[in-house]
Order: sequence, then C-alpha cells, then structure tokens
Amino acid sequence: MTASEINIIVPAFFACLLVLSTHVPLGTEVLRRGIIFIDLAIAQVAGLGVIAADTMGWEAEGWMVQFAAVTAAMLAAFILHLTDKRYPEIQEALIGVAFVLAATVGILLLAGNPHGGEHLKELLVGQILWVNYEQLLPAAVVCALVLMAWYRIRDRLQHFGFYAIFAFAVTVSVQLVGIYMVFACLIIPALATRRIERRGVRIASGYAVGIAGCMLGLILTLRADLPAGAVIVMCMAVVALLFALLLKFR
Repeated sequence: MTASEINIIVPAFFACLLVLSTHVPLGTEVLRRGIIFIDLAIAQVAGLGVIAADTMGWEAEGWMVQFAAVTAAMLAAFILHLTDKRYPEIQEALIGVAFVLAATVGILLLAGNPHGGEHLKELLVGQILWVNYEQLLPAAVVCALVLMAWYRIRDRLQHFGFYAIFAFAVTVSVQLVGIYMVFACLIIPALATRRIERRGVRIASGYAVGIAGCMLGLILTLRADLPAGAVIVMCMAVVALLFALLLKFR
C-alpha cells in the first residue's frame, strides 16, 4: 500500500470507527425494540436538513448546516416519540412513512439544482474517502458524549431520551459516511450477533464484525476503484453472514 493510499484510508477508517462506536450498541437496542427503520428515517431527515441548508446557500461544512441537520433530526425524533406513545402498534409503518416523506422532499428541493443528482448520491452513499481530520474531531466529541450518556443512563432512558440520543448520533454519522453505511453499521452487526446472550460479548462481537467489514471494504475500494460506501456495506454483510454461520454451527 502506497503512502497516498494510507493517507486516504486512515481517516476513512477512523470515520468508520466513530460511526460503529455509537451504532453498534444503539443497534442492539433498536433490534430489541423492533423499530428497525428508525435509523433510515432519522438519517434521511438529518440529510434533508443538510439539503435545506444547501438550498439556502449556507456553507457545506459550516455551523449553520450542522444546526439545520441536528434541528431536523431532533424534530423527527420528537414526532416519532409522540407517535410511539400514541400509536405503538403502527410505529414501524409510521417510521417508514417518515423516511419516504423526507426522501421525496429532499428530491423536490434538489430538483432545480444542476448538481442535485451528485448531492443526492453523496447523501446516500457518502464520500468517506474524502473525510479529513478536521471533520473527525467534532464528530469524535459528539460520539464520546453520546456513548457517555448511553452507558450511564441507558437504563433510565424512556421514549424521547432514546430518540434524542439516537438523533444526535445519526446526524453526525450521516454526514461522515452517508445514509446507507449508517443503516448498515446499525443493523448488520446487531443481526450477526443476535444469538449472543451476554450483552458485553455481543457488543464486542458487533464491533469486531463492523470493523472487519469496514477494513475489508476500504482495502477492496482502493484496489478495485469502486464507490467506498457501497463496497463497505457489501463487505460488512458478508462478514456478518460468515460470523452468524460460525455461531450457528459451533
């Protein structure tokens, strides 16, 4: 591996680690609660906030964009909290509707933008190979705060508290790696390790699956010159399948 490839892959790998750090434990909780598509919905709404900020002419990496993304995600979290309390039997369907509405509004906002297709692709599959250390530092701070809150008060989190922490984690992640990778990091390790009963072992195994998938995906991306986000998702799925089969036949 050349020096230029190392300079590309190292910050990208750190971005993967940051996303996995929050999404692996949150993913086990999402799977337990049966609200699988909450990540996609809130990620799409956070992305809608970014699109709206871009439409208003704000700088792509400015604080106003972050504010727009967080505000949109928190609003979605609050609404989903209310629907969870009032209509728990159809919560998963409402989460799906929220995702579709956010996606279609984003497409409408980008309809008049000559670079709309490119922006939409970046939102979905991300630009992880272009992540730099300046982006990683504030993301690391937010992830540390999310993890601290999660492990200290997760047993006391009820309804909106869970949704709020989730919204903060997703807002950071979607801007680093895109919606598809965010969903993969949340759900795939959780599915691969669902047969493990001990919480600590399950979380550690989830991290191992996610890290192995990301590392393999980044290496294949550089070798094959393919979109990083898509390759990483595929590699993580393969690693997770092999891990799940190993658990089954032990």
